[in-house]
Amino acid sequence: MTTEVDFYELLEIERTADDATIKSSYRKLAMKYHPDKNSGCKDSEAKFKAVSEAYDCLKDPQKRAAYDRFGHEAFRNGGGGGGGAQDFGGFSDIFENIFGEFMGGQRTAGRGSRRGADLRYDMEITLEDAFRGKSSEITVDVSAVCDTCDGSGATPGTTVKSCATCAGHGKVRAQQGFFVVERTCPACHGQGQVIADPCRACHGEGRVEKTKTLTVNIPPGVDEGTRVRLTGEGEAGARGAPSGDLYIFLHVARHTIFEREGTTLFARAPISFTTASLGGEITIPGADGELHAIKIPAGTQSGRELRQRGAGMPVLQGRGRGDLVVRIEVETPTKLSAKQKELLEQFRATENGDCNPQTTGFFHKVKSALG
Repeated sequence: MTTEVDFYELLEIERTADDATIKSSYRKLAMKYHPDKNSGCKDSEAKFKAVSEAYDCLKDPQKRAAYDRFGHEAFRNGGGGGGGAQDFGGFSDIFENIFGEFMGGQRTAGRGSRRGADLRYDMEITLEDAFRGKSSEITVDVSAVCDTCDGSGATPGTTVKSCATCAGHGKVRAQQGFFVVERTCPACHGQGQVIADPCRACHGEGRVEKTKTLTVNIPPGVDEGTRVRLTGEGEAGARGAPSGDLYIFLHVARHTIFEREGTTLFARAPISFTTASLGGEITIPGADGELHAIKIPAGTQSGRELRQRGAGMPVLQGRGRGDLVVRIEVETPTKLSAKQKELLEQFRATENGDCNPQTTGFFHKVKSALG
């Protein structure tokens, strides 16, 4: 199992986005995460590299076409690890897969059999699931290998014969002047084999529709758009060809308390003006379920951010955790008793410029501006 983020989701664009939209989104994100603007922030540096890699791929029409069809596998020699993963020998193979039909038929694997299609499954998880990781079962309807014929497409006890027209190659050649034109064999339709007695269960396809229950292991620290690949759990290939992969796209549900940026969690915390003035302590529950005590310094203003180190999200496939940042909002009381009003009037009578330096400074500027 590998965890990868989709290039389109990295750039925050739709898969149908045009070149101008791709370029505009990349520029905005590159400026946001550029190392010069986020000195010493490893999360921003990693994000900058990721969006740059995504843009490098999607700005090129040929690379984008390959990515749209094969995903990250298009640029990884030797495939993605794990049994059943499709291997690609290089970029020339990618173009043969994409444009092969213009040159006489689609590229074949083995004896003309086509690899099964990759599938996508969208899964919503909670922030707590993303923090701890989880193992979850999903149910998918997918083409699977036919149990009756074991994927051969032929009735059990019968044999599959090599196509006499193309001698098992799946393609035929014809001389046209100085050129030799190669096209898909019309007799076996590129399979290279002919089934005299097709399996009744799958009608010679070697695969049937099934409902499968699969286990998805989600590691701690995943984020919105993280992709989990289940190798070989996509569509079964025709007549014994390799199966495709199943890609699980994760979507983290909105949380009632926290907002997330990378491994950092943000929370808004309203406090009373007395706590802001005199100082105190508040308790915030973390995504880990633990209670975190946040000390409020005396004289805290609205908008101040208090950071709790190591109380954020875990690093995906790494060590350590991010931070919890609490944004303070000082709440002005709206319903006061007679006693409270009396006390506040007494307090107002003792106020001077030293108590509220920002207020005093602002009105001093206003007075100067008015002459």
